[in-house]
Amino acid sequence: MAQAFDASAQQSLLTKRAEEALALAKQLGADAAEVGASVDQGLGVSVRLGEVETVELSRDQGIAVTLYVGKRKGSASSTDASSASIRATVEKALAIARYTGEDPAAGLADAALMATDLPDLKVHYPWALSTDEAIDLALRCEQAGREVTGIHQSEGASLSSGEGVRVYANSHGFLGTQKGSSHSLSCMLIAQDEQGMQRDYDYTSARNPQHLREPEAVGREAAARTLRRLGAQKPPTGTFPVLFDPTLASGLIGHLMGALAGGALYREASFLCDRLGSPLFPEWLGLEERPMEVGAMASSPFDAEGVQTRNNRFIDQGHVASYMLSAYSARRLGMQSTGNAGGARNLRLLAPLTPRADLLKQMGRGIWVTELMGQGVNGVTGDYSRGAAGFWVENGEVQYPIEEFTIASNLNKMFAGLAGVGDDTDTRGSIHTGSWLIDAMTVAGS
Repeated sequence: MAQAFDASAQQSLLTKRAEEALALAKQLGADAAEVGASVDQGLGVSVRLGEVETVELSRDQGIAVTLYVGKRKGSASSTDASSASIRATVEKALAIARYTGEDPAAGLADAALMATDLPDLKVHYPWALSTDEAIDLALRCEQAGREVTGIHQSEGASLSSGEGVRVYANSHGFLGTQKGSSHSLSCMLIAQDEQGMQRDYDYTSARNPQHLREPEAVGREAAARTLRRLGAQKPPTGTFPVLFDPTLASGLIGHLMGALAGGALYREASFLCDRLGSPLFPEWLGLEERPMEVGAMASSPFDAEGVQTRNNRFIDQGHVASYMLSAYSARRLGMQSTGNAGGARNLRLLAPLTPRADLLKQMGRGIWVTELMGQGVNGVTGDYSRGAAGFWVENGEVQYPIEEFTIASNLNKMFAGLAGVGDDTDTRGSIHTGSWLIDAMTVAGS
C-alpha cells in the first residue's frame, strides 16, 4: 500500500492544482481566494474469532475553493482534481459569492499573520504493510486477549494504517503543504459471569508504526480491562468525589476547548462568554497547545487559514488566558486570530502530577469512572450529566466494579473543584492528560 501511494508526487500535484485554482479565481474576477486540497489513502482490516471480517482499501481526495467578491463569500468543493473540475468548482464558488449577502467579517486571514516558519515536524511515517501482514497483527492481538482465562467472547480486533497529503494556498501568496500518517490497533473483548456479560477494549495509536505497542500487549490489556468489570453493582446515590480516567479527562478538556472556541463565543453559545482573565481552575493548573511539537499527533506549522501556529496558553494559573480563534471568529469578537482555524493542536497540561493510587487515597470514598455514555453536556450553560461505569472506592481502595448510574454537575463547578491530576498520562491522542479528581459530583445510583 505504501509503495502505491507516492506522497511527494501527490504533494506536487496538489500544489499545482491549488495554484491553478487561485490563478483562475483571479482571472474570473475574485478579489481574494483560498484553496484547500487533500488526498488520503489507507488500509483497514478487522478480524473476529480468528477469522477475517473486513478488508478495506480506501482513497479519498478533495479540493475546496472559497472566493471573496468584496465582502461576499462563496465556497464549492469537488472530489475530482482535474483541470476541468477545478474550473467548474471555481465558477460555482464565484456564482455563489455574487449572490450571497455581505459579511463585514468575511475574508482571508491577515497577510501579516501568514506562516513563514515551515519546518518538517516529522509527522509522516509510511508503513509498507501488506494486507496479509495487517491481518496477522490483528489476529495476534485478538488471540492474545482470547487466551486470557475468563474471556468468553470477542468483538474483534482492528488495524488501521493511513497516510495523506494536504495543501493550503491563498491569494496572499501563501502556500503550505504537509504529509502525515496515522496508525492504530484495537481489540474489544467480552467476559461473562452469573450476573451477565461485560465488555471493554484497549488500543494503541501513533504516527510512527514503530511506536505502536505490541499486538499481544493490547489484547491482554483489553482482556484485563474486561475482566475487572465482572460483578458490577449499582453505587449508592449521593454526592461523592469522582476520579475521571485519563481517556475521559481528555473529554473534559474537549468540552473546555469547545467553550473557548470563537464560533461558540460570538454566537453567545458558550458558558465562557466574557470570561477572559477570570478564574476557572485552581491556580496550580495551566493548559497550552504546542503545535510545533516534533512528531506529535496534531502538529502543524500553519492552521487551516495559513496563519502561523504558535504555543497558546489557554489556561494560565487557573485563569482563562486566551480564546481559540480563527480569523473570522476573531473579527466577530473584535480580536485577532490565535492561529486556531481547525482547532487546537497538541494540548498539554501544566500541573503537578500525583500517582493515581495517591489520588484514590485523597478521594477516600467515591467513584473512579472509566466509561461514560450519552451526550448530556450543555455547552451554553455548562450543565453536565452522563451515564457512567467504573469502580467504587472506599478508604482509598478500589472495592468493586459499578455500572448503571449517572454523574452530574456543572463544568464551572467541576473545573473549580479539580483536586488533582494523575501521572498516568495518556499520550495516544493530541490531548495529553492523566486522571482528573473532581472534589464533588451528584451520583444517581441505587
